[in-house]
Amino acid sequence: MAKKLESTFTNMVIVLTVVSLIAAYSLASVFNMTKGPIEQAAVKKKLKAIADVAPAFDNDPNAEMFKLPAFEPTAEDSLEVYPAKKNGELVGYAVKTYTMKGFSGLIEVMVGFEKDGTIKNYSVLKHSETPGLGSKIPIWFNNEEKPNQCINGKNPKNTKMQVSKDGGDIDAITAATISSRAFLDAINRGYKTLEEGGKYE
Repeated sequence: MAKKLESTFTNMVIVLTVVSLIAAYSLASVFNMTKGPIEQAAVKKKLKAIADVAPAFDNDPNAEMFKLPAFEPTAEDSLEVYPAKKNGELVGYAVKTYTMKGFSGLIEVMVGFEKDGTIKNYSVLKHSETPGLGSKIPIWFNNEEKPNQCINGKNPKNTKMQVSKDGGDIDAITAATISSRAFLDAINRGYKTLEEGGKYE
């Protein structure tokens, strides 16, 4: 009887081991199959964001990308900067910036600047803000029909990129002040990173 029980236990261990190996192999295969397309989709999204926010260019900003230390007193990370050029002349930049101050944490933004620091446009790359409130970030701050909330065409050098509730010049998203503050924090980080890097004319 003892031998039978021992045999049954051994068989169970063997079966479980085989099942675990098959499951691990299947997961690894699925990961390898999807990794490439996911990375390609991310690159495609980034390139579209650069084209949407930077001044018109005819170079390859992605190929000329460089990094600058992120503006934040205690930060050691860096921001990706994509120079936009027309006929060999620099016309502006696209900067991949971020903030960790969103209602739900990380917000990533691609923001375009003219050579003098004037904001051309922006594209939200990633966020997890509240649907119907903070999720309005992608459209709220580029509505040119409402100049008090639109950041396009404004230069942080002479426009206070903070919500009006904090003494700034920008109207926050209704009922989403935290998300609005965070978004403007990301924009300011992009601007100040270029400024500290001596990139404005």
